[in-house]
Amino acid sequence: MAASSALEGLLVPHILPAQCYDELLVRFNLLHIPCLKILISKGLGFAIVAGSLMVKLPQIAKILGARSAEGLSFNAILLELMAITGTMVYSVSRSFPFSAWGEALFLMVQTVAIGFLVQHFGGHTGRGASFLLVYLGLLSFLLSRFTPPAVVTTLQASNMPAVVISRLLQAATNYRNGHTGQLSAITASLLFAGSLARIFTSIQETGDLLMALTFGVSSFCNGVIMGQLLYYWNVPVDKRKKA
Repeated sequence: MAASSALEGLLVPHILPAQCYDELLVRFNLLHIPCLKILISKGLGFAIVAGSLMVKLPQIAKILGARSAEGLSFNAILLELMAITGTMVYSVSRSFPFSAWGEALFLMVQTVAIGFLVQHFGGHTGRGASFLLVYLGLLSFLLSRFTPPAVVTTLQASNMPAVVISRLLQAATNYRNGHTGQLSAITASLLFAGSLARIFTSIQETGDLLMALTFGVSSFCNGVIMGQLLYYWNVPVDKRKKA
């Protein structure tokens, strides 16, 4: 009895509404579709958030190991960071559950680190430090009460063109180089899978079609990068060096 109460306290209301807890875990009505959708959505959401803790670590490790950020477009990173920031700020302002957007926080930290490393290994460490300071100041302002709601909504709406342009810039860099350089296949795969799953969780947990559409566009663009990684997978090392 105590174990059951402890489990209920853990799951309700953070994972499941009380009604769904009763349906699924008390009555064992495992075919209750609305509650199953909630459970799947919450499970996917927290899995994405947990995965985001390390989704870009392979990319960071690859840059540090090679001591090079060859093949990574800094402009694409900036636009991706803009999209991630827009999602995070918009979600916080709308009080969406953390499971619906939490990965944006961890992706933001890792993307900022990658942006700095691109500048550092490009011989522009001072510029990289300036980038960090400017971004942190801007983020503090956007999360403050001084930012008008209209600005936050506009930032989220700009995510789609930002994602498209950032991926096109990276795709163009890959095409121009004839290889994908230090781009991590693991990171690209996780981003692609995560954005696909987020289409479902956004609809289920927030009901916000703007967020769902943004993740749909992101999935398509991440798929383009995945396609390039597969296409250039067997490019010989000597050809990469010449490029």
